[in-house]
Amino acid sequence: MSLTLDTYRLLGRSGLRVSPLALGAATFGTEWGWGAGQDEARKLFDLYVERGGNFIDTANTYTDGSSERLLGEFARAGRESLVLATKYTTLRRPGDPNSGGSHRKSLFASVEASLRQLDTDYIDLLYLHVWDFTTPVEEILRGMDDLVRQGKILYVAISNAPAWQVSRMQTIADLRGWSPLVALQIEYNLIERTGERDLIPMAREMGLGVVPYSPLGGGVLTGTYSRSDLTPANIAPGDGTRKSFNSASGTITERNLAIADAVGEVAAELGSTPAQVALAWTLRNPGVTTPIVGARTLAQLEDNLGALEIDFTAAQLARLDETSAIGLGFPHAMLASDRMRAVTAGDLKIETRR
Repeated sequence: MSLTLDTYRLLGRSGLRVSPLALGAATFGTEWGWGAGQDEARKLFDLYVERGGNFIDTANTYTDGSSERLLGEFARAGRESLVLATKYTTLRRPGDPNSGGSHRKSLFASVEASLRQLDTDYIDLLYLHVWDFTTPVEEILRGMDDLVRQGKILYVAISNAPAWQVSRMQTIADLRGWSPLVALQIEYNLIERTGERDLIPMAREMGLGVVPYSPLGGGVLTGTYSRSDLTPANIAPGDGTRKSFNSASGTITERNLAIADAVGEVAAELGSTPAQVALAWTLRNPGVTTPIVGARTLAQLEDNLGALEIDFTAAQLARLDETSAIGLGFPHAMLASDRMRAVTAGDLKIETRR
């Protein structure tokens, strides 16, 4: 069924309404050697909002702070109608160990800096950006709850963290009456499906809306790579391009190119683009609330928004799922087996509604 940006969805266990596609503002600014300058970024923002979009994602250190500053400028006139999400944890001042991390000092200083850069009195949604394996979870949760009580942030969330830590945090927040986590941001796409093992089921069980980033697999799913790119010599190392980054990170593999081929075949059948197919597959997963699109040009954003109109046949979905399938591993594969079901339920017919 066709969607629009104003077909709003609830974010996790909250009553907050967000668009089915979020606009990623990591492309706002050119300080990292790529991205959109101020004028182009403004066009991206205006197009998204004019179509009914209300959910915009950034972080305190994206493009050295330009992302938040530009977003704050663009959002000023319609601030109350927008849901602005930002993040803290990444190092803000090299050499200062307390300017990064998940601890209370970093949290409070980062939020104050984000409020200034976004030119706003409050942040709608604050993510812990990256798990630091150091800060006690009680310190994180209590700090976030204090900021909610002060009115500086409205909702709290988490990104890039182990499922067992997230579920532990949610349980502690519930037991102590602290602000619960309402969203989980993870990398999730046809290439990277390992979130299906624990993170996505955990989020559904614990009341967190899943907000995937990199739904196009770093651009690999758009069909811009070929088998010649499997040879590192054909890609200039360290030239600041997405291609060199993907090559260095091992994203360009035979498996991933085969998945991209299947995406391209389905796109040709539908008369759409590979980017639209890859986005639509992620968007229509029942465990996903709203993927983040990170366009650098107006044409890219227009194309990405076309994913809202994609309808798959059952055969097309099966092809995409089978081509990109991963093993669930222990204990999930064992517990899902017919033998284990027979052991736990015998011949009983038990309907599950989750």
